[in-house]
Amino acid sequence: MLSVFFGEMQNDRYIYNTSVYFNNTYKDNWITRPLSREIIKAVDKSEVIDEKTILSPVFGNMSPRKLSGGVKTLLLIANDKSKIFNASTCGDNCAKWILKIGEDKKVVINLLHLMDFGKEEFKLKVLNTGKIVKNMGDLVDEAGEFV
Repeated sequence: MLSVFFGEMQNDRYIYNTSVYFNNTYKDNWITRPLSREIIKAVDKSEVIDEKTILSPVFGNMSPRKLSGGVKTLLLIANDKSKIFNASTCGDNCAKWILKIGEDKKVVINLLHLMDFGKEEFKLKVLNTGKIVKNMGDLVDEAGEFV
C-alpha cells in the first residue's frame, strides 16, 4: 500500500534530490524491466532500446541519466525499497504510476505539495495522521494542513 508523508521530512532514509541519487545508484537492469519501459514510454515519451540507451523524441539516443526527474523518481520508488523518496520531483502525470507501484508492495514517499491523484478512487495512507483516504476530496481534507 502507498503511504505518504506530507511536508518536511527528517528521516535517515529520506532522499531529497532524487535525480542525483538516481544517477549514482541505479542499476542497468532497472531500465529494461517491463514496468520501467511502460513508465519511460508514458511519462517521457521515450523508447527503451537497451540498458544503456533510450531513444528520446527530443534528445535522440541518450543515457538513462538524461531521463526526466519524474521518471527517475518513479524508477527509484519501484526499485529501491531501502529509501524514502521526495515525490514532489514528479509532476501529476506520475501520480497514477505511484499508485500502481503502491498496489503491489509497501511504498513510502514524501510529498511537499498536494499531488493530484485524479478523479478515480484510490487508497493511500497519510502518515502524518495515520488515516487512509480513498479520493482527492478526502486527501485534501487530511493532508492540506501539512503542505
